[in-house]
Amino acid sequence: MKKMSLVLGLLFFIALYNCKQNEKKESMDTPKETTVMASEVSEIKINPNKDAYFGNLHVHTSWSFDGYTNGSVTSPDDAYRWAKGEAIPGGGGGGDLQIKVPLDWYAVSDHAEYMGVFKKMEDPESPFSKLPIAEKVTSDDASVAFAAFAEVLDGMNKGVPQDELNDPTLAKSLWKEIITIGDKHNDPGKFTTFSAFEWTSAPNNRNLHRVVLFGNNTNIPNLPYSVFDSPKPEDLWTYMENARKNGATLLAVPHNGNASDGMMFELVDSEDNAITKAYSESRMRNEPLYEITQIKGTSEAHPDLSPNDEFANFELWDYTLSAITERPKNRKGSYLREAYKDGLKLDSEGAGNPFKYGVIGDSDTHNSASSVEEDNYTGKFGMENNPEHRLEGIPGNKEASNQQIREFSSGGLAGVWAESNTRASIFEALKRKETFGTSGPRMKVRFFGGYNYAEDLLGQNNWLQTAYGSGIPMGSELEPSTGKAPSFVIQAVKEVNGANLDRIQIIKGWVDASGKTHEKIYNVAMSGDRKVDANGKVAAVGNTVDIKNASYTNDIGATELKTVWTDPDFNAQQYAFYYVRVLEIPTPRWSTYDAKTLGIAPRKDLPASIQERAWSSPIWYSPK
Repeated sequence: MKKMSLVLGLLFFIALYNCKQNEKKESMDTPKETTVMASEVSEIKINPNKDAYFGNLHVHTSWSFDGYTNGSVTSPDDAYRWAKGEAIPGGGGGGDLQIKVPLDWYAVSDHAEYMGVFKKMEDPESPFSKLPIAEKVTSDDASVAFAAFAEVLDGMNKGVPQDELNDPTLAKSLWKEIITIGDKHNDPGKFTTFSAFEWTSAPNNRNLHRVVLFGNNTNIPNLPYSVFDSPKPEDLWTYMENARKNGATLLAVPHNGNASDGMMFELVDSEDNAITKAYSESRMRNEPLYEITQIKGTSEAHPDLSPNDEFANFELWDYTLSAITERPKNRKGSYLREAYKDGLKLDSEGAGNPFKYGVIGDSDTHNSASSVEEDNYTGKFGMENNPEHRLEGIPGNKEASNQQIREFSSGGLAGVWAESNTRASIFEALKRKETFGTSGPRMKVRFFGGYNYAEDLLGQNNWLQTAYGSGIPMGSELEPSTGKAPSFVIQAVKEVNGANLDRIQIIKGWVDASGKTHEKIYNVAMSGDRKVDANGKVAAVGNTVDIKNASYTNDIGATELKTVWTDPDFNAQQYAFYYVRVLEIPTPRWSTYDAKTLGIAPRKDLPASIQERAWSSPIWYSPK
């Protein structure tokens, strides 16, 4: 990784005031912070066999610099109210934002850099409104405001903060306010909130962002760590280690590596030194999870890296972070499956495994609402909050930027298997990697590994207790084998009122005796009476999507798929990983729903239907 210089580009900066002038009155009319207090502690449901709880931890509001400049009119308080099912203002010429089915947990993670500063300039009671630049930022003259933002952006691009916007006393007050807002909405047993921020390192527009999430609000540092402190991940980990020494509980989650141009999973550290075991241990101690999918696409796999994977070409957002026409050149180092294989090789060579990530899906919304429902999609930024802007383009925006918006995915979801809906339980599930990610649906995925599972286990009433008692759940490592091949217990259940399931696959990666890495995809459970052919392939499930009416039926697929599968190619001397991928039957993409709303034909440059999916955290095997 070459010497870093911060470049924090804003994808849609040109369109700033085409939307923003229309939002200012709406923003000022919105309550600054409602005082909806969480109810008293409810009776907390505890399940030792764990339940699936769905949420997001990658959530921005108008308190993020790029959220504010791209039309967000909502606050952290609005974000939590949205996640609990309330309607919040959307801006962008569209209506309110409201999720159909509330989430179980949520974390606002606004950018650490200038957190809340620009939104607070609108409040005459705030000290930020007294800053010299505030009059320019809030000016009704678009050219004056644009020049002010350009001045700030130039400094951010150079990694040099504006001192007046970076006052630590004011920053502490805003960070404390965000923590307080989250606490207000935390309702153990019903709805869980976490304090979080985003560290926003983007060297040469390559994404190295991390969300830092606190397990509880005890001994949280007075300030979040920003890229102005350091753009190096290793320095962020040092901040986290020091916070732990002072009594905090926290972890970090790296973002979508598809926009990193090979930097997210480089095989060197920030100073171009070879990865060591100490580096691997530090990385995994601080960031046990990875965001496999979000609005800016999916970074599980790429057809260039996995040409034999017929489902690798899923929602690939192929851009760097800000340059309108710049595309990534490096696939390797950008996609998780390849990193999993590289991690095995490093481990086999004695350097440890720096990429032993559990997975979650997430959002990266910048308008408080994660927009995880395909038929209820409202975009990433406030100015996208109407279908005309999403499909036909934002007035005044460059077409290349509009195309990036069209290629956005709906938000993903993080699923955790936890004993209860509380901070302690959910955070521990995240920490131990008993997690899975989805591209938006709330399908539930179980995955266990062991050596003593009976083939008929899933037909037994107490199969869950046996799965836990005789093996390990996703996110764990199998003990070395005496030669017996491991078996895996997998169950997938469709989302309530959602699409049926197509199939369950296991993706395996391993390192052979010569140090070469391999991968193989096994179709282990399919709906209907389909069978695996001699090449390991399975016929397509079919497609019931009515494109014109943006609808589908569940005449195909299954409500549940499950199996006990034993690896037929196991070699006890090889490092390996296994993870589950579950595919739904085809359903309409958000852009197809938007086309129906507008009464136009779906765009030919976007897929009309997609197969939503879920990914489990892996189970690893090491011969040592």
